[in-house]
Amino acid sequence: MKWNDLEQEHCSVARTVSVIGDRWSLLVLRDCFLGVRRFDEFQERLDISRPMLADRLGKLVDAGVLKKVAYQESPPRYEYKLTPKGLDLHPVLMAIVHWGDVHMAGKAGRPLLHRHVGCGHLFDPVTVCSECNAALKAKDVAVERGPGA
Repeated sequence: MKWNDLEQEHCSVARTVSVIGDRWSLLVLRDCFLGVRRFDEFQERLDISRPMLADRLGKLVDAGVLKKVAYQESPPRYEYKLTPKGLDLHPVLMAIVHWGDVHMAGKAGRPLLHRHVGCGHLFDPVTVCSECNAALKAKDVAVERGPGA
């Protein structure tokens, strides 16, 4: 499987990796969910080269995950906002955060805590069945061929 061909694979994981499967894209998305919008803010927070950042932002815009919106005309300046497609990546990022909190945080503990605005409680993300709301673990899931297989 070649990196450039991942988006053509008959596998949802491979197609997703073709969009967000490198460290810089994931870190850009993390920062988007933390409220970062402008090129210079991304660059400062990530300590990434300007060409690399421009490439990753362009890739995410081309994939429809971010949209580039002008906030100043002279000189032209833009910010990057999550689209509905990008917002749908929130559970993916939360799952990665949770894994990192459990397995990589070390003795100091979690670097960020997540509070549900609706009820006010700190929470851990969980995967639940969309039909019965039961919590799901890997052993609870059986895979079947779908129409796009």
